[in-house]
Amino acid sequence: MGKIIAFANQKGGVGKTTTAINLAAALSEREKRVLLCDFDPQGNATSGFGVDPRSLETSIYDLIVADQPDVKSAIVSTKWVDLLGANVNLAGAELDLIGMSDREYRLKNVLDQVKDDYDYVFIDCPPSLGLLTLNCLCAADSFLVPLQCEYYALEGLSQLMTTVRMVKKALNRKLVMEGVLLTMFDGRTNLSIQVVEEVKKHFPGEVFSAVVPRNVRLSEAPSHGKPITAYDRMCRGAEAYLALADEILKKNDRKGRS
Repeated sequence: MGKIIAFANQKGGVGKTTTAINLAAALSEREKRVLLCDFDPQGNATSGFGVDPRSLETSIYDLIVADQPDVKSAIVSTKWVDLLGANVNLAGAELDLIGMSDREYRLKNVLDQVKDDYDYVFIDCPPSLGLLTLNCLCAADSFLVPLQCEYYALEGLSQLMTTVRMVKKALNRKLVMEGVLLTMFDGRTNLSIQVVEEVKKHFPGEVFSAVVPRNVRLSEAPSHGKPITAYDRMCRGAEAYLALADEILKKNDRKGRS
């Protein structure tokens, strides 16, 4: 049965989409079947795999508002992973969902149709804590928090954790934290090192050993429609995401055996 992981942090620019794309591709290299669901109206996870969001015949928006969505026909196969793409139509979804039954579970109902075809299903959440992110957390088995190594890193994280507690209590009891991933790390600065220490203090045992460095190649890869392992697999960014993939596999293999 596929494991559904939501990449969540309501702060923008922390590396959510970069992590979803590159971890998905790294796990694919480890011969895992991965479906990436882009649930951000910006559609950056879609274009990051070389798919034009405007070219989608059926987007994730069409699926969540349909009464009987044909999910398999909407899946786009790329060289690396399968994709449920998003485009700007998703921006109006919160208004559409308000009047719908099971409005918090529309994405779950979509992903439940196909999750058993994959080892992992990733959801790239929007940078907000509205109804779209609520759908992500209700659909997920776990959530992964990318956190940039900057001064305001922990700001707003308490809001996310409050939302998670609410979701666990009322909507999705099985939801757990997959871990915290430190991104944009610059080992030359005391600030980055201090942030790492602070985050580990706040989330003991939950912070991944793999740390994603500030890396120009990581920033360039999306404009070429490729994950970092295909764009420049020798760079430090690629090494970090391959190490994270191994860490995720080891962690989930251990849980599977226990």
